[in-house]
Amino acid sequence: MSIFEAGMLICFGAAWPMNIINSLRTKSSKGKNLPFQIAILVGYICGITHKILYSQDIVMVLYIINFVMVAIDTGLYFYNKSQGR
Repeated sequence: MSIFEAGMLICFGAAWPMNIINSLRTKSSKGKNLPFQIAILVGYICGITHKILYSQDIVMVLYIINFVMVAIDTGLYFYNKSQGR
């Protein structure tokens, strides 16, 4: 396990709850960048895949938590967009 990898994931992960709360509070998709969110999701999938294939350790849990948070925020983007927000 790399303490630096865990630190990176913790720092990135700290930002996503704020995005989710903002999406819920504003009920808007304005200011969201769908290609960016998809790129982040793909990156987390790559990280999870690497952990499964080459380096199974507890850090994989951080990848999964971050992936779920970005997926929730992306889902809120689509929901708010469908509502015309």
